[in-house]
Amino acid sequence: MQFNGLRSYILDTEFKVTILDGRINIVNFSELGHFDNNKVIVRFLKNNNTHNLIIKGRNLVVSKLKSNEVLIEGVIDNLEFR
Repeated sequence: MQFNGLRSYILDTEFKVTILDGRINIVNFSELGHFDNNKVIVRFLKNNNTHNLIIKGRNLVVSKLKSNEVLIEGVIDNLEFR
């Protein structure tokens, strides 16, 4: 039984956002739609539809980028889901 929980955790495909002090970690996104110093758009799938997470701020930097994970650092002023 414990292995089933571990397996579902490891193979989790749900879009998740973790907000930290001056950082946002995002997993299971589909693509970066746009990024510059003041705005980052992260696209993700939910219920077979594409949605956007728009991050606005200052001095935004993509400091880690993997196939399913991105870490954005900087002064974060606003998050908007569309």
